[in-house]
Amino acid sequence: MARLLPGTRALRTLEAAARHLNFTRAADELGLTPAAVSHQIKEIEDQLGIVLFTRTSRTIRLTEAGTVLFEASLDALDLLNRAVSRAQKMTRGLALLKITLDPQFATKWLMRRVDDFRKHQPGIELRFDITYEVRDFDRDDVDIGIRFGTGKYPGIVSHRLFDNIIIPVCSPALLTSGPPLREPRDLFRHTLAHIVWARQGVTWPNWRMWMAAAGIDDFDDSRTIVFGSSSDAVQAALDGNAVALADFAMVANDLSEGRLVRPFELGLKVAAEFAYFLVYPAASANDARIIAFKDWILGEVHNPQPDPTRRTWDEL
Repeated sequence: MARLLPGTRALRTLEAAARHLNFTRAADELGLTPAAVSHQIKEIEDQLGIVLFTRTSRTIRLTEAGTVLFEASLDALDLLNRAVSRAQKMTRGLALLKITLDPQFATKWLMRRVDDFRKHQPGIELRFDITYEVRDFDRDDVDIGIRFGTGKYPGIVSHRLFDNIIIPVCSPALLTSGPPLREPRDLFRHTLAHIVWARQGVTWPNWRMWMAAAGIDDFDDSRTIVFGSSSDAVQAALDGNAVALADFAMVANDLSEGRLVRPFELGLKVAAEFAYFLVYPAASANDARIIAFKDWILGEVHNPQPDPTRRTWDEL
């Protein structure tokens, strides 16, 4: 006789409640009320005749039986998610290629060039998953990705796109209306923007590092503004509110088209092991869609990047 088991919705509730050991946080994650989470857990316990949690006035804890079901729920949900991803890829046809990438790369680099791909590959339809979240090719409905990292991922093919060189940029209006920028110390009179990023002992270049490279060792970073994303720092520069440190490849078009200028030539390289990579599963290496996109984007990357003439206060 088949045993009646909890459905996937109940398993998701159990998994979230067990992971957080807090019904309120589980409810926030699932878009439910704490009472609804508590009710669903009670239904599972009544259905199976098993106590999953011990409850006090302030805390909940998994029972031994609850731990067994929690671990099984993790495995079951992961297996279902992977199966759904494979099924979606099987049924959406061979003409569609889904690409996951972060917002900055999408807006500052890829979207300016993607019409060229469509022109040369009209039979391939591109769809984009634009997010800072790192997708799992086995679990998520995506085929190929562009991500910043080391490019060393098990079972994944990686192609390095370009090095990251961090340079100061600002609006031309800032040079004409603000304090002059004739030498690096003149930056002290401006608002300076950068991001904070560190991983595996590598730090993204910031203004203190740039000033040190410029031979300035008494820089006071109290006037700097720290942003959570490079896009926000660049936008502050575009708006004329700051001089920002930006990735050259991401602002090359803004520079060549005059929306931004480069007041000083000095640039800092990000550690060589980190870069933007094109990534896809090794099992998909012979997929004609992936081959076409890979060949196209590597060709675009290897085209010379625009290198705008340095423009300073004296030259405007």
